[in-house]
Amino acid sequence: MDATTTGALLLCRADIGAVAAPAHLLGEDVVLTPAGPGWSAVVPEGRPWRHGAAPVERVATGWATALAVGAPWPVVALWWDGDRAGCTLAAGFRRPVDYTWLADGTPAGEDEAVLTFAERLGLDPVLDVQDLQALTRDDPDADARARLVGLLAVLGRLGVRLPPGVQPGEPSARLRAAARARPDARTAEGRGLRDAVRAELDAAEHGRLGPWLRGPRARALAAAQLAAGLPLTAWALTRRPPGVGWACAGALLALQGALGLAYDRMRATGPPAAPPRRPPGG
Repeated sequence: MDATTTGALLLCRADIGAVAAPAHLLGEDVVLTPAGPGWSAVVPEGRPWRHGAAPVERVATGWATALAVGAPWPVVALWWDGDRAGCTLAAGFRRPVDYTWLADGTPAGEDEAVLTFAERLGLDPVLDVQDLQALTRDDPDADARARLVGLLAVLGRLGVRLPPGVQPGEPSARLRAAARARPDARTAEGRGLRDAVRAELDAAEHGRLGPWLRGPRARALAAAQLAAGLPLTAWALTRRPPGVGWACAGALLALQGALGLAYDRMRATGPPAAPPRRPPGG
């Protein structure tokens, strides 16, 4: 690998339908493709390191953390450049675990990291850990790319199956082209938090609870809550002594009703249209 092959690849233990919404938070255009049963691969464009804003290691770790925080699945980030390669495991709010190899495959991480790596992913504590520990020992025949391939072999026991052409060590453009060529691939534009929230709301509204979130049934429920909550609150406050519990219940009902009506109206009108994106160099 050399400077022209810098890239990163994110593996999420979830289907692409679940990963698509939080992928908007990366602020980067990405391609998502299945990577085995219950796994998805997220292939970023790589603008931060191509433009020199930040090294690929730091960017990949940040993206893995963003995808894993608040999600029920772990994220494994693989990254590489001309000098090093490595991996980062992010899971929930716990501190990410990482390991690094030099370009010639020389281990440059903490041996204890692979034990935590195996524990958080649910790998076999004996056989899988032995194979992971082999990646932390000197091997003159294994360069950095071979180390990542060895890591993927261990992850394969959890179901990871990368599509053809989507392999560590390739430049970002080639990775994206291979991922986009898959018939089941999807794209997610990095437009930030607003789009991620809207995607989550769209998914919820098209689910089983959709009629209770938006539409005639939702408005009727919200109006009933408001109509019941306001008189209940007023009655509880005029009692002697005031009924604090009834007042709280009434206020909560009224608040839920008001928020339900406001949500339905907001989703019906929608936010202002986003300004058009400027073409490169414009």
